[in-house]
Amino acid sequence: MTNKEIKALISLLDDPEIAPQVHSEIQNLGESIIPFLEESWEETLDAQQQQRLEDLIHHLQFEGLQQRLRVWREAGATDLLEGMWLLNTYQYPDADFQALNRAIEQLRFEAWTLMRPEMHPADQVQVLNYVLFRSHKFAANTQHFHSPANSMLQRVIETKRGNPLALCVIYLLVAQRLHLPVFGVNLPNLFVLTFRPEQPGAVPFYLNCYNRGLVLSRTDIAHYVSQLNLSPNDIFFEPCSNLAIVSRALRNLQMSFEKLQEPAKATEIAQLLEILTEEAPEDEEEG
Repeated sequence: MTNKEIKALISLLDDPEIAPQVHSEIQNLGESIIPFLEESWEETLDAQQQQRLEDLIHHLQFEGLQQRLRVWREAGATDLLEGMWLLNTYQYPDADFQALNRAIEQLRFEAWTLMRPEMHPADQVQVLNYVLFRSHKFAANTQHFHSPANSMLQRVIETKRGNPLALCVIYLLVAQRLHLPVFGVNLPNLFVLTFRPEQPGAVPFYLNCYNRGLVLSRTDIAHYVSQLNLSPNDIFFEPCSNLAIVSRALRNLQMSFEKLQEPAKATEIAQLLEILTEEAPEDEEEG
């Protein structure tokens, strides 16, 4: 369709008799029509028409997000940053992946300038802790724990406040770009990281990014699990997949919207979660 034809089609949304057919035709055109819908929104003074256009834009964006999330999973969910960016685009459709990538790369560069090849893993962790928690002042958002922004990587990087998972993801992305053996671990109510030194005989340890990179032992993790009256399970000690991390982030976001009494958004997040967890549901808690 030409630009003129698209604009003519959008103008027909004003006609209640054919609006349903027009709505369906616009949906078939996909996300490419969004700039025209936004232009129409700016040009009209009719509040009801603006709302119709907003709903249509959101529907198209959500359909596109579902498609991209499905492609990400089917491609192996290999890029954690991409998965978290996709989640980010639910609230911020115009979120720039390259801007996020540059922010992570800047943190990596700052840590790299302080790293030395002969460093012990504990010292490498101290460098990362310094860059993230002292220099950039990333910290737990304890005042607004259930805010949806805590799950949005773009907002966490901007505000330097996030939930356990988002803080761990930033730490993990930086560490892995430095070729450090750091991985995510799915604990109930709290997401942590594990550092798996590759030297023979070296003992793995854990990092609590919600507490400024506090180092924990396997015994500490076991004690935490026992306090929750749960039986020991490998999932509480072993690395988890990128798919599991993004799925957990979506669960956190779903709970945030439920807490804020926004059931429509919570339902949509549940739909996104279903794309990642179908055929392999996992029971993970917030954190």
